Amino acid sequence: MGGAKKKSPAQAEKSQQAEAQKKEGGTKKGEKKEQKQKTNISVIIDQNQAMNFIKSSKVFTVQELSRQTSVKVSAANAFLQNLLKQGAVKRIGGYSGHHVYVPA
Repeated sequence: MGGAKKKSPAQAEKSQQAEAQKKEGGTKKGEKKEQKQKTNISVIIDQNQAMNFIKSSKVFTVQELSRQTSVKVSAANAFLQNLLKQGAVKRIGGYSGHHVYVPA
């Protein structure tokens, strides 16, 4: 049927050079790669703006809240979960992470 396509001489030479560089600069079994430090990025949501949006709407979702407050969905979701624990909002519907909330 069909086999692997034969590489042109230029492509074969490039792949050989890439393999040679990989062998020279590669890590040995005992060595570990340098790991990048993870930074904790905290986005502070404007509570006044968020509460004004929540109080003025009949129902809302996390995505709407994040759009109105100009923050990421994860930050809006964390803020909403805190409000849910405090009892300021109630979850009335939705499924699989796309829940609908109503102000309490």
